[in-house]
Amino acid sequence: MTDYGTTSNGRPITEADIQAWADEAERGYDTAELKKRGRPRLGPGVSTVLPVRITADLDAALTARATQTNQSRSEITRAALHAYLLTR
Repeated sequence: MTDYGTTSNGRPITEADIQAWADEAERGYDTAELKKRGRPRLGPGVSTVLPVRITADLDAALTARATQTNQSRSEITRAALHAYLLTR
């Protein structure tokens, strides 16, 4: 058996999966529906990805706050930057 890897949820990809995806592609896609996928915009323009290095302690604190507030790490980071840079 050929190893095709796994799906995003860890299930092994099978020959049947590949055939189903090929059949779907051959039928065509509704481009209006495809445009609805992806992350929502943060504002009217294009957003910038900002890679940043942080210490293990800061990383743990960020994760803890995100868990406590049921927010993403990105939401917490944006809020912190906004509070520090734009409300002074």
